[in-house]
Amino acid sequence: MIVQQNQVYTLGDMAGRPPTKEAPPFGKKLAAIRQGKGLSQEALAKRLNTTRANIAYYERNATNPTLEFIQRCAGVLGISVADLIASGGIKPNGKPGPVSRLQEQIQQVQNLPHSKQRFVSDFLDTFLKQIEKVAS
Repeated sequence: MIVQQNQVYTLGDMAGRPPTKEAPPFGKKLAAIRQGKGLSQEALAKRLNTTRANIAYYERNATNPTLEFIQRCAGVLGISVADLIASGGIKPNGKPGPVSRLQEQIQQVQNLPHSKQRFVSDFLDTFLKQIEKVAS
């Protein structure tokens, strides 16, 4: 258990520190593509031979990533540099075009506190089980 500023957290409940400011465009795109590929920050860090903290920095704070980092990320993620830095929307699966409404909602849920994420997840589980029963 960790006590921080009169708040008690158990290690299982911690889902990262909430952002205090909006991530830069490159960071948002890197995070979306990474998540779309099913990679955690830790997994991407290992593939790039860096740390998870460095990936978090690029996703949350870096406004001017180096060309070398961009090229390495694109290579590891299996996309072009243009896809990684393009100003247009890129779906997490790497296809060009606007992000779907469902992907936008998933991003919004990911920004919620862990307890709220769990509520949404439990709701979806219940809903999907009911749909499966109807389809059977």
